[in-house]
Amino acid sequence: MHQVLESITLALSAIWTSKLRSFMTVLGNIVAVSSIVTVVSLIQGMNAMVSSAIVSDVGADSFTVQRMPLIRTDDEAEINRNNPNLTIDEADAVRRFGRSISTVMAQAQAQATVSLGDRVLERVQVQGVTPEYINFGLFGAERGRMMSPIEVERNRPVVLLGAGVAEALFDQTSAVDKVVKIGGVHFRIVGVSAKKGSFFGASQDDFAVIPLGMHTKLFGARPSLSLMVKPVSQELLPAAMDEATVALRVARRLKAADRSNFGVFTSDTVLGIYQQATTGIFAVLVGVVALSLLVGGIVIMNIMLMVVSERTREIGLRKALGARRADIMWQVLTESVTLSTFGGIVGIALGFGFAQLIAALSPLPATLELWSVVLGLAIAGAVGLFFGAYPALRAARLDPIEALRRE
Repeated sequence: MHQVLESITLALSAIWTSKLRSFMTVLGNIVAVSSIVTVVSLIQGMNAMVSSAIVSDVGADSFTVQRMPLIRTDDEAEINRNNPNLTIDEADAVRRFGRSISTVMAQAQAQATVSLGDRVLERVQVQGVTPEYINFGLFGAERGRMMSPIEVERNRPVVLLGAGVAEALFDQTSAVDKVVKIGGVHFRIVGVSAKKGSFFGASQDDFAVIPLGMHTKLFGARPSLSLMVKPVSQELLPAAMDEATVALRVARRLKAADRSNFGVFTSDTVLGIYQQATTGIFAVLVGVVALSLLVGGIVIMNIMLMVVSERTREIGLRKALGARRADIMWQVLTESVTLSTFGGIVGIALGFGFAQLIAALSPLPATLELWSVVLGLAIAGAVGLFFGAYPALRAARLDPIEALRRE
C-alpha cells in the first residue's frame, strides 16, 4: 500500500511540474468524460421529468383508450386517420363488459378563453370529466375542494382551476367560491389545484376542469373523448386491457380480421417509446466518446513514451539499485493511470457544470447520477491503463547499463 501511495504521489508531482503538458495530455479524456457526464445528467433529468409527467397524465395503475393509437410512422397515421371518436356509450360498454375493470372515466379537452373582469387568458386547456374522475389521481385541490361526483353528474357550472390560471386571474387573493367566465359561461370555482410546474418550458398549471356535460354544451355534442380505465388490481391490468379491447370491438361491430380502430396503452408504453428515442442519443454519445478516448489514449501513450525517454538514466539507476521489471512497470502505469484519472475528474466537474448551465439557460433539467461519475472515472482509468501498458513495458525492458550510459 505504501508503494502505491508513493507512486501516486510521484505521479501527481510530475503532473504538477509540467502542468500545461499534463493538461494537453489529458484533454481528450476531459472531452470524453465531460461529454458523458453532461449528456447523462441531461438525459437522466429528462427521464425523471418525462416519467413523472406521463405517470401523472396516464397513471401507473391504469391505462388509456384513445381514438388514435400511439403513432410511430406516416403509414400508421394514414391508416388511423379516419378512426371514429370514442363516445359515452362506448365508455359504458367497457364498464359493463370488463369484470377486471374497477372504473372508467371519460374526458374531453378543448381550448377556451377564461376571464375575470378585464383579465383575459387565451387558449386555456379546458378538460371535461365524468364523475369517475375522483377515482384517478390526475387532479388535486390544494385550496378549496374537488368537484363532487353529484355536481359533475348533474352538470353544475363548477370548475377546478389550475394554479397558473388562478394566480393570473386573482394574484394572491383567494379564488375559491369566486366566479369566472369560460367561453362566455359563468362557472363557480370550487377549488384550485396544487402547482405542478413546467414541462420543457410549457406550464402544466394553465388548465380548468369542468363537468363533461358542461364541456359538451360549450364545445359541441360530439367531442373526441378519451377513456381512462382502472383495473380492480394492478395484477389484473393486462386482463382489463384485453377486456376493454374486446368490449370496444364488439360495440363497433368489428370482425375478427378487422384492425382495432382505437388505441389502448399504459404509461409504460409511452415511456418505452420515449426511451427508444433517447437510445439514439446514447448511440451518438458512444461514437463521440470513443473517438475522444482514442485520441486521448494515443496522446497519453506518446507522452508516456517521451517521459520514459527523458527518464532513461533514472530508470537505469533504479534497476542498478535492485528495482525489478515489475517495479518499473508499476511506476509508469501508475503515472499513466493517475494522469488519465486526473483528466476524468476534471471532465466530471466540467460535465456537471455544463449540464447545470444548460439547465439554467433552458427548460431542460439536469440530474447528476452517481453511476455516471463512477463510469467516467472507470473509463478514464481504463484508458490510462491500456495506453500506458506499452510505455511501461518498454521502460521495464531497458538494459540498466545502456540506460546509464545515455546522457
